[in-house]
Amino acid sequence: MTAPYHGGCQCGKIRYVVKGEPRTLYICHCSQCQKQTASAFAMSLTVRSDEFEVTQGLLKEWGRPADSGANVFCRFCSECGTRVVHGKDTRPEYINLKPGTLDDTRWLVPVAHIWTSRAQPWVEIGSHYLTYPEQPPDSADMWSRWQAEHTARLNAERRPI
Repeated sequence: MTAPYHGGCQCGKIRYVVKGEPRTLYICHCSQCQKQTASAFAMSLTVRSDEFEVTQGLLKEWGRPADSGANVFCRFCSECGTRVVHGKDTRPEYINLKPGTLDDTRWLVPVAHIWTSRAQPWVEIGSHYLTYPEQPPDSADMWSRWQAEHTARLNAERRPI
């Protein structure tokens, strides 16, 4: 899969397009993500803010403070409540798309797990993932790993049979 990527909320009121390639895909085990998803973890697909466009509907916004002290904004459908994106005021050039809202999710393969110190005890994390007990100091390793693995998958798909 290559850009553009399309998606939307559960009820169809919100539709969006991602016009560029994602930077990384990771799984977060923090307590806020567990609450947000009503599950054991959440996935986040980092994309450039200027490459994300809502093409139908209006997202509602709610904010909260992060453990780091940054303000986190959470944008969702006001009708069905589906979380679509979130981000931090300290990094406005990027947002984290909730990848389950994409129309096609078959190509999504996460490269990292963060906040593993808060992971549910029954969650098993494979040794091939990058892992961070809390928030990583930066995203460079996750971005590099995603770029290498995503590019390799794209090249494998393009090989003639």
